[in-house]
Order: sequence, then structure tokens, then C-alpha cells
Amino acid sequence: MGNSLKAILAFVPSNKCQKYLLEDFEEMPVDKMVDLSGRQMRRLPVHICSFRELVKLYLSDNNLNHLPPELEQLQNLQILALDFNNFKALPLVVCTLKQLCILYLGNNKLCSLPLELRLLQNLRTLWIESNCLQCLPEVVCELSLLKTLHAGSNALRSLPPRLQCLQELRTIWLSGNLLAEFPPVLLDMPFLEVIDVDRNSIRFFPSLAHLPGLKLVIYDHNPCRNAPKVAKGVRRVGRWSEETPEPRKRSGAVIDITLDEKPLLPPAAKTEPE
Repeated sequence: MGNSLKAILAFVPSNKCQKYLLEDFEEMPVDKMVDLSGRQMRRLPVHICSFRELVKLYLSDNNLNHLPPELEQLQNLQILALDFNNFKALPLVVCTLKQLCILYLGNNKLCSLPLELRLLQNLRTLWIESNCLQCLPEVVCELSLLKTLHAGSNALRSLPPRLQCLQELRTIWLSGNLLAEFPPVLLDMPFLEVIDVDRNSIRFFPSLAHLPGLKLVIYDHNPCRNAPKVAKGVRRVGRWSEETPEPRKRSGAVIDITLDEKPLLPPAAKTEPE
């Protein structure tokens, strides 16, 4: 089916047109997964919400800006992908899906997140990269089981002190923001394993040698005058990363990290819940 035809049918409410749009999704899939990514949809076919045992729902790369209230019926949903759409606000119905483990919201037009997000207490991974966030919403600090936070390519200038309450957090990706200093709250999070502050405006890095869990720090493309000090065995990616102690006369080479080392997954390669 051509994308233009799909876009037209997405507006047509008749059952026949909706079944044509859904193609093979007239019945509950055996693998409990529905992937409607890249279909130019402007609204989610309500019929999908009748699949009450659904575990994974991928709606990436469409033209969605709202979701039907019937989505609340999907109480077994663990993975929901809404990235690469036109959401200016997160539909509150998403916050009723209390079994969600992974939520993809990247590449939308979000300026904030609703307080109701705190209801998603099973959330382990949150992708909010490439939105319009000028500050990290405080409600994120209430997601007590969160292990991975992708918040790159926004307009963040700082992080809330309450972030240190997330004692399960292991990786935080902050590349491409407006951080003028290394976020102080990260210095009080000894359980962090990966810190990515690539492509910000940080001019000086404090020592990170006291963080016992740290395995990787990415600080490249900052106007920094020093490399962050780290404990033995911690990998640094950035200027002077191979030098100990601080750099002397050489300007240093930029070391790039591969996709295998920095697993920023495209919409077509979603991760499974842990």
C-alpha cells in the first residue's frame, strides 16, 4: 500500500477502510506485537485497542498528535513507541498503562511531561531525545525503577537535584543539549555506569574518580580545558582521553565512538524490557 493512500485512509472512519489500513492486524497477533510504524497515520485505528493481551505496540514514524481513550484497554502493554510523530503533549491515556517498561517519545514536539507520568512505576527505559525540553521535567525523578534515560538533543541547561533519587539509574544520555557546566547532581550518583554529555558547552570537568560504578564517560565536542579524571578502568571518550594526568602541550585527537559502543537504537530496532 502506498504511503499517500495510507495517509488518506487514516482519516476515513469506515470499518472497511480501517481493516485495509491494518492489513494483517484484524485479529490479535500470536506474538502479541503490533507494528504500525511508518504508515503515515494521523490517528490510531481504534480496533487495535481491542487486543487486550497486546505487549508491544510500535507507532513510530507516523503523523500522530493524539491517541484514543480506548488505548487504556491495553493494560498488558510493556513497550510503546511513539517516536517520530507530532505530539506536542503526551496524551494522558499513556499514563494509564501501568505495565509499561519502555516508552519511546523521541523526535516529537514535547515541551513538558505531565505529572501523571509518575503513575508509570514499572518504567525502566525512557526516550525523550530530540524534543523541545528546556529543563528535565521533575516528574522523571519519580520513576523509581528507571535504569536508562535518553534526553539528548533538547535544550537542557541543567538537571534537577532530585534526580539523585533515581538509585536504579545506570545510564544517562545528554548529548546535544545546552549544558554550560557538568551537572552537579551526577556527582552524587555513584551507581551511574554511563554518562554522555557529548556536544554541550561544558568548559571544565570535575573529577569523576569517586564514582565507583562508572564504566564510560563521553564528553567529546565540549569547549573544555581539561579531561575528567576517572578511576582506573573507566573509559573516557573525548579530547585528551588517553592522557594522564591533565593534558600538557598537545591539543589532542578526537576519538569517535561506534554505534556498537553507544547503542542509540533507530526506531526499527527497539529494545526489550529487562
